[in-house]
Amino acid sequence: MNTEQVKGRAEEAVGKLKEVAGHVTGDKSLEAKGLAEQVIGKTRSTAGDIVEDVKDVAKGR
Repeated sequence: MNTEQVKGRAEEAVGKLKEVAGHVTGDKSLEAKGLAEQVIGKTRSTAGDIVEDVKDVAKGR
């Protein structure tokens, strides 16, 4: 696992917490920010997954 994967998954988790907190409190802005952070985190972790896949292919795995 590389740092982009870890950072991305952490950002997804923080985004989910914000989304739920926004939903519970009725704060649509916080809920939207949480959803946006989840998308950014997913993108970042996917980029990290691709880097790992490329490394594996380069190593012949």
